Amino acid sequence: MKFTRVFAFMALAGLAGSAYATDGYFSHGYGMKAKGMGGAATASSDDAFFGANNPAAAAFAGNRLDLGADLFSPRREASRSGAMMFPNGTSDSESKYFVIPELGYNHMVNNDLALGVTVYGNGGMNTNYKALGGAYGNANLLGGQGKLGVDLMQLVVAPTAAFKVAPNHSIGVSPLIGYQRFKAYGLQAFQMTPGMSSDPASVTNNGYDDSFGYGVRIGYMGKLTPTFTVGAAYASKMNFDEFSKYKGLFAEQGGFDIPENYNLGVAWNVTPTVKLALDYQRINYSGVKSINNPSTNLAQLGADNGPGFGWRDVDVWKLGVEYKYSQQWTLRAGYNHTDNPIQARDVTFNILAPGVVQDHATLGFTYTLASGNELTMAYVHAFKNDVTGTNIFGDGTEKIQMYQNSLGVQYSWKM
Repeated sequence: MKFTRVFAFMALAGLAGSAYATDGYFSHGYGMKAKGMGGAATASSDDAFFGANNPAAAAFAGNRLDLGADLFSPRREASRSGAMMFPNGTSDSESKYFVIPELGYNHMVNNDLALGVTVYGNGGMNTNYKALGGAYGNANLLGGQGKLGVDLMQLVVAPTAAFKVAPNHSIGVSPLIGYQRFKAYGLQAFQMTPGMSSDPASVTNNGYDDSFGYGVRIGYMGKLTPTFTVGAAYASKMNFDEFSKYKGLFAEQGGFDIPENYNLGVAWNVTPTVKLALDYQRINYSGVKSINNPSTNLAQLGADNGPGFGWRDVDVWKLGVEYKYSQQWTLRAGYNHTDNPIQARDVTFNILAPGVVQDHATLGFTYTLASGNELTMAYVHAFKNDVTGTNIFGDGTEKIQMYQNSLGVQYSWKM
């Protein structure tokens, strides 16, 4: 009953929206222990967020329930100068604080079989720029009227089964069940320009649209020695229904899927009190046309080869260290570096989604209570980064930039 109530809360809270934009629009890590270690978690099994990291870890995680939430604060700014037709000026996104919940649950059916579930979110396209005012009146940076922005929320439920194929080796699978919703506003210039969209009525200011999707994540974990563990996981592309209200905006008539990705990791207990973890992750944005298509494509918005955000595939490196200071206190620190998916040619479209940060520093701790339950916190700072390029219509120079902070807390029940 406790799990049922918490799961219902998580599912509803997830619908409130998410705003991650760290490693592209993936979170830099899932679960507060991973977040405190730069996101490195592929070869770790000390929480129940395996559905987002490595399903095979469930076989070693024990009986537990992890409930957490992040207070996430991205700071986005966009500007244009030297334009003759488009407005010049600078605008900050007014959406600056988001609460991002996550949940993990695991049950050991026997010594070799585990069943569980992870609930987590993705996002990153949550921007809200006010009109420029002054001489430009109610015009916004992209030439539309009123506020300019988009709101994307993605919620993933990952039921998980893991089995030990040998005492120190496991495999796992997580079917991925996704829900997403999206809205865009202030894009009237793209709607009104003759021939720019394949369906001008389905470009902007149509309220929220939602869709459901599916995929799968599989994983392996092996404890090669008592102190050295390896892990690997692969997630297929999550195929979603199209956003019919925005079929004149996104390529493939409103298509917007979650890209294929995979990760490899190692964890090494250097001493009984010190653990090092290193992950490599690859995110293949090229498999999703609405994200990967260059904004310079000579096609109508919404067409199969219509302009997109131009995001490139990225490599992500995650490094973390954990120090068991005492039986009660475990301290963590980490670093995360990702490629910037956005090129100078695509700055105009990415005013809506300026996912340009590359470097993250993290800190965290866990306090173990007398009951064995755990209180974990993590802090993340993503350093400011920017991209500058020429307006897509050759009218002026544009710059997008962002930095982020987040503070998360998680409580874990051992059962």
